Order: sequence, then C-alpha cells, then structure tokens
Amino acid sequence: MKKIYPNAAEALDGLLFDGMFIAAGGFGLCGIPELLLGAIKGAGTKDLTFASNNAGVDDFGIGILLQTRQVKKMISSYVGENAEFMRQYLSGELELEFNPQGTLAERMRAGGCGIPGFYTKTGVGTVIAEGKEHKDFNGETYIMEEGIFADLAIVKAWKADETGNLIFRKTARNFNPPAAMCGKTCVVEVEEIVPTGSLDPDHIHLPGIYVHRIIQGDHEKRIEQRTTRKREEA
Repeated sequence: MKKIYPNAAEALDGLLFDGMFIAAGGFGLCGIPELLLGAIKGAGTKDLTFASNNAGVDDFGIGILLQTRQVKKMISSYVGENAEFMRQYLSGELELEFNPQGTLAERMRAGGCGIPGFYTKTGVGTVIAEGKEHKDFNGETYIMEEGIFADLAIVKAWKADETGNLIFRKTARNFNPPAAMCGKTCVVEVEEIVPTGSLDPDHIHLPGIYVHRIIQGDHEKRIEQRTTRKREEA
C-alpha cells in the first residue's frame, strides 16, 4: 500500500467532507499537525467536530480553523490559550464538550481498540457526570464514558519509516498515539521519513498498522509560554 504522499493537500484528498469528526493530536503547542490543519483550512471543509486536548492559539493549530468558522464543536480538555475560542463559546457559536485529560486520552485509545465504553471514577460528583450512566464496583461509584471513533485522525510524529511505524518526541507522545488509533483513516505528518527497517523495533511508539498516509514537511517550533529572567548586571 502506498503511504507516502507529496504534501498535506494530496494526503487528505478524498477524505474530507462537511460535518465530519476529526481526532487531532497535540499537547499545548507540541506535536500539532499544523500542515494538515492548514490543508483542511484551504479545503474549506466546514461544520467540523474536533476531539483534541486543546484548541491551539488564535493563529496556530485548530485556532486557524476557528478563525474561519469551520469548527462546529470541540471535545477538549484545555482551551485557555485561545481568545477566539472563548469568544465563540461564550456567544453560543461553538459547542464545547469538556473532558478530563486522562478520560479524553482513554476515550481515544478505547476507540482505537474497538472498545465502545468504559467506567472511570474521574468526574463522579461533578458536571462531567451529568447524564451519564453510574455504576458501583467494590463500593465505589464510576461513570461510563464512550470510546471515540473518528472519521479521520491527523497527527504529528518525529520520525516514520515507509510502512508508517512512528516515533514521537517527548510530550508530543501524550495525545498523538491515541488520536492516531481512533480514526477510521489516519494521516500523519513527520519531520523525517526513514527507510523501512532502520528504526529499532523496541523504539517504535505506534505501529504502522494504524497509519494510512504520511507526509514529510518543515514545522514551526513554537513556545507556548516563554519565561525568561532579567539579565544580571556584571
């Protein structure tokens, strides 16, 4: 199967449609599939639902799709760095489903493993639990969460081989692997594609069985919160 494509637009060709459900990797501004998000913006696909830990910032990540009003709903854990997200949500233009981070990651992983639902203690007794099934196990109350099954997964990895085996770097590994698992089709952008067999099997974070299309590109290295100290006088 051909997995390597020349650019993001061609890698997404035939996969996008209005109203689709997309799982996107990324943690803060780390591991954002920025090239694929840019291609979705260029395609003009609208009424999108995104499952992603966060919504980027105003001019980066999913934030660029919020600017063009292409996102209808977000399933997220943290949205505090995006002023346009806040404006749309408070004005009723954007639907938001909050998930605790661990729950969101497990919902994605569960979907990738074919698990339709699971029980967790996280969120019991809070607004997260409203309307959800409760069940007691060994005297403790749990709520049921559903696995995420997305139409498309878009993720960013550090390296891939030609068959789609992936290696992620540091915190980019938090949400990209489970996001990749839960999409019917998974498209990955990477910094480097290496020949098949050149990756140590023990170092592979996600096997190529989950990956359908790959692109290689140049990526912006953003710092979400830059913190510096004043220079000390000599």
